[in-house]
Amino acid sequence: QTILCFPRSFEYSQKNAVLIPVAALGVGGVLVYWLRSRHKIKTIEMGDGWWGSGERPLKGKEDESIRPFKIETSDKEIEDLHRRLEQARYAQPLEGAAFDYGFNSNYLQKVVAYWRNQFDWRKQVEVLNKYPHFHTTIEGIDIHFIHVKPSYVPHGRAVQPLLMVHGWPGSFYEFYKIIPLLTEPARHGLNESDVVFEVICPSIPGYGFSEAPHQKGFDTIATARIFHKLMNRLGFKEYYVQGGDWGSRITTNMAQMLPQSVKGLHLNLIFLGSRSLRKVLSVMIGAYVPWLVGFTREDAQLMYPFIQKNIYSVLQESGYLHIQATKPDTAGCGLNDSPVGLAAYILEKFSTWTDKSFLHKGDGGLESKYTLDELLTNVMIYWVTASIVSSMRYYKENLSKDPGLSVDARVGVHVPTGIAAFPQEILHTPRVWAKEIFSNIVTYSYMPRGGHFAAFEEPRLLAEDIIRFVRKVEKL
Repeated sequence: QTILCFPRSFEYSQKNAVLIPVAALGVGGVLVYWLRSRHKIKTIEMGDGWWGSGERPLKGKEDESIRPFKIETSDKEIEDLHRRLEQARYAQPLEGAAFDYGFNSNYLQKVVAYWRNQFDWRKQVEVLNKYPHFHTTIEGIDIHFIHVKPSYVPHGRAVQPLLMVHGWPGSFYEFYKIIPLLTEPARHGLNESDVVFEVICPSIPGYGFSEAPHQKGFDTIATARIFHKLMNRLGFKEYYVQGGDWGSRITTNMAQMLPQSVKGLHLNLIFLGSRSLRKVLSVMIGAYVPWLVGFTREDAQLMYPFIQKNIYSVLQESGYLHIQATKPDTAGCGLNDSPVGLAAYILEKFSTWTDKSFLHKGDGGLESKYTLDELLTNVMIYWVTASIVSSMRYYKENLSKDPGLSVDARVGVHVPTGIAAFPQEILHTPRVWAKEIFSNIVTYSYMPRGGHFAAFEEPRLLAEDIIRFVRKVEKL
């Protein structure tokens, strides 16, 4: 019997000899896949879109040509503006109100008088046209951008493509003072830099000379996809991106969407959607022992007293946001019809968002940081393109849903990141909080001065920080 059982036992052991390694390989494979999937970088799916009028054509490839564009004006356009400025009505301000109730109408009359009698729109059009402008059609709408290349590249220095994205109520014009510092750093005393940039500044669709989306739902993720397509169309496979305000969220989405294309992300504002219990506790503890929760001395100075700087001041400055995130077309009607109303609405932001203390000045402190020509040129970009309503709609498209449920809220940022924290920014985000989203912070700078419109107000400070960031990334 023993002899008879031997062949069966031998056969059984042979099966085990095959099955056990196969099972081990299977389990091992599953384990390796699980470990790799844990470390796989999550990204936003790029997808596709159509924002043109009507339904997307079934046949025919989109025109991918890049067409030179020139800003123009006419006697009729200027005469219409002057007529509207002359017929403006003004409310009497409260005595001693300064900018506490919004744009002071006494100062507004001074601005309008300058606008009507001294501001030269034709001259400013020449200023705007000093950089090359282009149009290209992407996803059914015409995208406007300027593309500035360095006139001279010193031997051995790399030229890095840099996409810079504006926000509201700004425009591509915000970057006119920083562009020469980045494209010709040596000429402006920044010759210690071993990098030179070619700068691309697009207008967000619905802003200025970029066509407005004709369909609902155009958000920062759609914008990020379009700007990736723009850079690819220009022949770039890898590039740096920089932004503040909406530009910050757009460029962050670009890094989340195609991290292999974004060499580095530089921000002068950070969007943090989550309000976790951990943050609440860190705010409470940080008021007494900031180092215990990772706050620096600078963080404590910028964040406390917390209620005043992070709740009261935000409520004071965010009335516009609630209007634009709910019924933008209603308020937009008046702004689109009245250049005086448009100027008051836009320029008020350039007052208190530049420096919170400007609220208490009769002229809003506007001319202490900018010239009226600069401020009115930005207003004119909205006026001549009739784009204020479409720019306001961007808030509704991005803020009408729970931000915690958005796709980008569940995706981290793993590309090298540089953060410039300007002291007069509306909200301050300490590095320890930023690290929850941005896992690869290469530089985090506490800037000595400046507010929300960094490139417009402090171009040299911002240029120096961008250069320092890129130099570090290039050495990684």
